[in-house]
Amino acid sequence: SVEKMNRIRVLHCPQSAAGHSAYLARVERELKLDSWSVSFHQHAYSYPFDEVLLEESYNLFSYVKAMLKLSWKAHSFDIIHYNFGETIFPARVQQMKPVSAFARVLVKLYYLFLHMIDLRILKCLGKCIAVTFQGSDARQGDYIKENFEFSIADHVETGYYSPQSDAEKRQVIAKFEQYADLIYYISPDTGHVLPSQAKFMPTPRVDSRIWKPIPQTRNLKPIVVHAPSHRGVKGTKVILDVVENLKQDGIDFEFILVENLSNIDARKIYEKADLLIDQLYAGWYGGLAVECMALSKPVMCYIRENDLKFIPKKMRESLPIIRVTPNTLEPILSLWLTEKTDNLPSRGIQSRKFIETWHNPLKIAAQLKKDYQLCREQKQNS
Repeated sequence: SVEKMNRIRVLHCPQSAAGHSAYLARVERELKLDSWSVSFHQHAYSYPFDEVLLEESYNLFSYVKAMLKLSWKAHSFDIIHYNFGETIFPARVQQMKPVSAFARVLVKLYYLFLHMIDLRILKCLGKCIAVTFQGSDARQGDYIKENFEFSIADHVETGYYSPQSDAEKRQVIAKFEQYADLIYYISPDTGHVLPSQAKFMPTPRVDSRIWKPIPQTRNLKPIVVHAPSHRGVKGTKVILDVVENLKQDGIDFEFILVENLSNIDARKIYEKADLLIDQLYAGWYGGLAVECMALSKPVMCYIRENDLKFIPKKMRESLPIIRVTPNTLEPILSLWLTEKTDNLPSRGIQSRKFIETWHNPLKIAAQLKKDYQLCREQKQNS
């Protein structure tokens, strides 16, 4: 049919942090876009990619073959939407330790001539190029340490940020600034280091049609939950110390630390929680906070004031997060577990409403569709 022929074809690649692109492609198909998500690697959490190119054990040659296959595939799409600040010929050939001298020479040649070359080729072919940065793909240790009072940089292992990785990220960002038509980011703090045309996009990963609100009943003893994916980054040590202090002060509540559980078992705990403590250094809330807010659970988290200029004004005004810093967590948690306990359910209802408004995958995909359409029209008319 003519309608099918005119559909915009979108390729999401080449990998996905937090399943972002896999979920986005699914929702875009609901809006009559021909979207397809491809990843080089399957993720530990088995995100629902439409196609995974590499087996768990692979070598340099199968990696190169996968790159060539994906770059050939890209030619049949209108929009190439890169994710996690990576291209089909990525700036860093991930997890590849070339064993032979020949392989080392190949890697050197790759860095000289091929890395990120797909951007130039696709631009010449008149494709629309989009990219989403998700956080650590854009964050630079030197910027963070100089400008942020509380940050992840002081709590990650040595070498997580280095002058070399900062420089690499700046090069990647500059390349995308040169070639990309659309640049998005889902963590407001990265707005400081991305080009001015970059747009904030709330994470579309949690579908509120699946994450339904839990009827509001309060436990006799409030249940507080914390679920770190990385204890240092999330501020777990501070949280455990605060919990210990409050219990010694005689405040009666149950604390559950969720680690090493399947998604199903973890979700059962979130469903009975009264409050989630998310993260204390990133300056924004993560995917887990979105899931809990969708279940109508209130969330406590550090929100960096200076990053809020990058998000829509109405979103700022309706943000239901109970704001804390590593220094104020103890008095504020104490207050919500004593005098303000009765306000937890209503803050949970507010949180659910916020998710329906700002993290609705269909709304986010509809905005993307507009951007894609405009971009394709401009390409066709130029």
